[in-house]
Amino acid sequence: MKIRAAIIGYGRNGSTMHANPIEKNSAFTMAAVCDIDPSRREQAHSRFGCPTYECYRKMLATEKPDLTVVVTRNDQHATMVCDALNAGSHVVVTKPWAVNVAEAETMITTAAASKRQLLPWLPARWGCDLLRLQQLVSAGTIGNVFAIRRTVSSFGTRCDWQTESRYGGGYILNWGPHIVDPPVILGNSPVKSVFGRTRQAINPGDVEDLFHAVITLENGTIIHAEYTISIDTFPTWVVQGDRGTITVRSRDFKIIRQTPVQPTDPTAFASMQAEPAEITEETVSGAVYGDEHIIYQEIADSLANVKPYPVTPADALGVSRILEAIKISSKEDRVVNL
Repeated sequence: MKIRAAIIGYGRNGSTMHANPIEKNSAFTMAAVCDIDPSRREQAHSRFGCPTYECYRKMLATEKPDLTVVVTRNDQHATMVCDALNAGSHVVVTKPWAVNVAEAETMITTAAASKRQLLPWLPARWGCDLLRLQQLVSAGTIGNVFAIRRTVSSFGTRCDWQTESRYGGGYILNWGPHIVDPPVILGNSPVKSVFGRTRQAINPGDVEDLFHAVITLENGTIIHAEYTISIDTFPTWVVQGDRGTITVRSRDFKIIRQTPVQPTDPTAFASMQAEPAEITEETVSGAVYGDEHIIYQEIADSLANVKPYPVTPADALGVSRILEAIKISSKEDRVVNL
């Protein structure tokens, strides 16, 4: 029997990133679409021939979907997710799944009480860059990793709800899950502490449009994760080990391996040399922020009890704790211990 899916929020992401894999995967059928925009409802009905609704609560009560996909403003996620869970539906919720830790905990509690699956959308965990880096690091390609830098930059303004705090806007929530979570996964250790800095540089509104976070893991690895404003671009990853460095620009990898020489004369620092560097360059294929078709197959497998969904609510709660810590650290000018 097909999974009857419904989407709340048929905008740019709802109509593509989520509707496309639902449409293409034979495990699903589109049961309904909800959007406050009449033109969006008309587009959805023309595409799927399914009922459309302006009120999501009416849709939940009438259609009783097996799976509800929440792709709305950040400030709406928690309420809509809990309503869908209480209506008996499993839920996929786009990133950021919650505005703060309290909302995240409420969703987790509601999911447990309803005995429905709560499926956080953290697509960068399927990113081709992260997957390749995990292979290289686990193989010891650059030795023991001690530092990871993850950077995304742009130079353009926006004027939508993402610039307003009342709607849960800001780049920590918008980009943070993509930028903060993957290096923590790569570091493969719990987070010990977070130090953050935020600033509103070029956008209108009342929220940050750049952030810097220094995250220390329990194994000692130091992570620098940032979204920044720049016309020129930065490497998207720099991974430093005691036997080399990996630099990534989108899908292009440069792997430099080298073994430092220990000097026999402690006064000869100026003449210290290393063995000649071994340089390898490669380009990986795939989606940097994850292939939604692969992710929706994982969702279908989880709902059919074939195998668990790889991202747990506890995982997403951990991301929320880090993002909230960045905000607290910047506001209170202190290190936040987790």
